Amino acid sequence: MSKQLCKRLVKLMKKLKQTLGRGHREFITASSVAVCILFLRSVGLLQSLELAALDQCFRLRPHEPPDARITIVAIDEASLSQVGSWPIPDGVIADLLRKLQVHQPRAIGLDIYRNLPVRPGYEELVEAYKSMPNLIGIELLTNNKIASVSPPPEMNHEQVGFNNVLYDPDGKVRRSLLYWHVGQQVHESFALKLALLYLKSEGITPQKAARNAKSLQLGQAVFTRFQSNDGAYVGADAKGYQILSNFPKPGCDNSAIESCGFMQVSMRDVLANRVPKDLIRDRVVLIGSTAPSLQDFVFVPQSSSLMDAAKPIAGVELQAYFISELISAALEGRPLLKVWPQLWEHLWIFAWSYLAAVTTWRIRYPTKSILSTLLSCLILILCTYLAFLSGWWIPIVPALLAFGSSAIWITSHIAYMQEELKRSKEFLQQVINTIADPIFVKNEQHQWIVLNEAYCQLIGYPDTVLIEKSDYDFFPKHEANVFRQQDKLVFQTQKPKENEEEFTDATGKTHLISTKRSLHKDAAGNFFLVGVIRDITQRKLMEDQLKRTAAELFRSNNELKLKEDHLRYLAYHDPLTGLSNRKFFAEQLHESLLWAQSNNLLLGLLFIDLDGFKQINDTLGHEMGDRLLVSIAQRLSNSLRGSDTVSRLGGDEFTVILRAIPNVQVAAKVAEKILASITDPIVLEGYTTRVSASIGISVYPINSQDTETLIRQADAAMYRAKHLGKNRYEFA
Repeated sequence: MSKQLCKRLVKLMKKLKQTLGRGHREFITASSVAVCILFLRSVGLLQSLELAALDQCFRLRPHEPPDARITIVAIDEASLSQVGSWPIPDGVIADLLRKLQVHQPRAIGLDIYRNLPVRPGYEELVEAYKSMPNLIGIELLTNNKIASVSPPPEMNHEQVGFNNVLYDPDGKVRRSLLYWHVGQQVHESFALKLALLYLKSEGITPQKAARNAKSLQLGQAVFTRFQSNDGAYVGADAKGYQILSNFPKPGCDNSAIESCGFMQVSMRDVLANRVPKDLIRDRVVLIGSTAPSLQDFVFVPQSSSLMDAAKPIAGVELQAYFISELISAALEGRPLLKVWPQLWEHLWIFAWSYLAAVTTWRIRYPTKSILSTLLSCLILILCTYLAFLSGWWIPIVPALLAFGSSAIWITSHIAYMQEELKRSKEFLQQVINTIADPIFVKNEQHQWIVLNEAYCQLIGYPDTVLIEKSDYDFFPKHEANVFRQQDKLVFQTQKPKENEEEFTDATGKTHLISTKRSLHKDAAGNFFLVGVIRDITQRKLMEDQLKRTAAELFRSNNELKLKEDHLRYLAYHDPLTGLSNRKFFAEQLHESLLWAQSNNLLLGLLFIDLDGFKQINDTLGHEMGDRLLVSIAQRLSNSLRGSDTVSRLGGDEFTVILRAIPNVQVAAKVAEKILASITDPIVLEGYTTRVSASIGISVYPINSQDTETLIRQADAAMYRAKHLGKNRYEFA
């Protein structure tokens, strides 16, 4: 749909360009280019280029002072060699945590999975978990429980954060995830939990932003939630609470063990008490792998390089980037990465397209135009880079493409006009107007060389424009292809040919014509193709009208069929729950009973009545009661096979038809499954409710062989279940 809309807009722009005067040419050109660029951007063709440009901004930004609030305890190759195994035993981890805690860090982040015991020392590690409230562990959240990694089982929920990483299509990380809902539970990220522990000592706690209650505010920073089409992204996954990461670029510090980036100390040195206390005290300490053998590395924007291969960073360093960004924004007001609304971005792209069109049209000289274009591109790059340093991600690639395309379009148009002027001055041939029918003559290069006045009037262009031009210069490509094919056929066979065709004149009107082509040769041996045209538009319009009438009748029949299907659905389904209604139930029970009789099979009928539904209606209202019924209907559908039928008779009464059951115990198991499903808590707008059900069961042919008796016996069994204590089933 968007592609067709773009084509229509471009076609409209071309028509306007032909109609309007020269004063509007720049505007029409700029609009046409901007529409095409925006279309390319909307389908994601520019996404990789824009992300690459953003990466270069990150790479070229000035270095920032190293963040002295974060220290990384690196599990490097030397540490692994000293321990002698992976995973690292629990006793070693417990010893490491105790030695760090002695120096009183504000928070300790254990960025390694510890979901399973690694003996020896498991009991010591459990004790460390319990005695260190400032310790945060990790878990991996997924919608598939099999692929997820559980947190350390001994840690409480407040001591665990997820470390899921969001990858862009090129494999880089440019966004961070703060919150994620799994079911009804809110999970916080590993980086956010550690940042909050650090900020808590500064008196900063999470707040709702004043302007947008759905946004998180920490101190001086408001973290705007990422949307799927922010910046260069097109249809990106925006689940959870994501933000665009304005990654810091830590500079070098000669006092650090690692000369650049975040402070790093080796796990081996910590265990040997060779780390100064001031590198741990009052800091966020991250424990994670930097060993190449463990392959825990990711790519970030700074990983890009124009000359060298991309350099990844360790996963624990990525968490340090996230934490540093959160703390710096909250305490110091360091800019976060923001984007313009889409309307502003569209106006920005159009503005640069219009600037190129106006500049090129006014200058007209190729050398000056090139210099002006280069200077404007440099200004554009500088503006977007300065905006980036202030925390704004402004489109640079679409603006550059729009600017360059408009400049090329105007330049080519100027050259075309100059060439046309030259040819017009050289053209001195008298037009033959002795024949009333439109006639054209072409040479072997398929160019018009003679045209009569009737043909010029039909096509809508003067002969001075058409002479020495081809069909491709004035007609749509699909029409010109037909003309060229027919011309070649006459040149090859040297026999007259007549063919029905269509062409679009200068005003955009389409004509249906019959063209007779024949080949002629002069005394010098030159071949010329002569075409005589008859307009058959009216005849074809009448034929098309008959076809449209037939199509309209066909469409009307389809609409009636759709309405009939809709009415049939309404007649057989409950409007609230979408389940089949009493009428459908009765028909299905009758048909199922006949099928069971003919195949000598058992058939089970369950009558279900909810326990406590009236109390919910009276206390929470009928609207809540309706929502409860919808939830119960969904649970009933999920508890049954595809061959079974669940219906709502009315109120809180439901029925289930169990076809082809091998024995009565199957009906009992289905009833138990339904009871277990219904009794699970149901959350309705913050209220947790519980209901149960009483179920009566009758079985064909054990209890009866006719539908009325089966229904009556199942109903009686259901009432007996209610009298015997509810939340149970009884057989007839």
